[in-house]
Amino acid sequence: MYYFISQLSISDVMVITNIVPNMLQILLNHGETITFIDCITQLYFFCSSEAFECFLLAVMSYDRYVAICNPLRYASIMTNIHCIKLSAMCWLASFTITLTNSITISMLEFCGPNVIDHFFCDIILFLNLACSDTFIIQLEIYAIGIPIILIPTTIIVVSYTYIVLAVLSISSSTGRQKAFSTCSSHLIVVSIFYWTMFIVYVVPTKVLTFSMGKILSMLYTVFTPLVNPIIYSLRNKDIKKAIQETLRRSVIW
Repeated sequence: MYYFISQLSISDVMVITNIVPNMLQILLNHGETITFIDCITQLYFFCSSEAFECFLLAVMSYDRYVAICNPLRYASIMTNIHCIKLSAMCWLASFTITLTNSITISMLEFCGPNVIDHFFCDIILFLNLACSDTFIIQLEIYAIGIPIILIPTTIIVVSYTYIVLAVLSISSSTGRQKAFSTCSSHLIVVSIFYWTMFIVYVVPTKVLTFSMGKILSMLYTVFTPLVNPIIYSLRNKDIKKAIQETLRRSVIW
């Protein structure tokens, strides 16, 4: 669990370092100029990190499934080598899948005023500014959505279905509460991440205004990486104990 949390932290740091510095510069200067190559690069690393988080959240749900439904075999199934292989596959898949889409977007033609009314280079903005036909790119986006969104979501739903069934079969209320508490942090992170992305990219533009879309974009680009460590820290007894010991030592010194 701690290994996957560290990988989640790396992904969050990647999102923040990719988005926040440029966003602060835009806010301080009331606008900023960015080159096309820098914009494509920002889009690529942003999509890669978001895709990785989708894959990792699915892997973490599988990890919780094994811990609750097969506790006696957990140590033999989720070995260090197996965890490293799963995270490496997530990184490789996220960087590879998003690379094709980024290359295709870089080949678009832009002939109008290239002004992006946003604080980072999002894929929807490229499609709105492009003068050439974007039908192929839209097909790519839908095709990429299957391995990035549909498959991880299915894994998460199936894993938690088995988890709920296993927890409900526990006779003692204390045991059920302990089992659910091990999944609460992951469920909160999954809910925040998926619902904000669903609202921004799936809800029709007539329902969601552009200003509201920018605000919601900040939730999964800035707010989610900020609250992820807090959520896992507050829900983890080992981390809280380590923080208390650190504070106690600092007070003594």
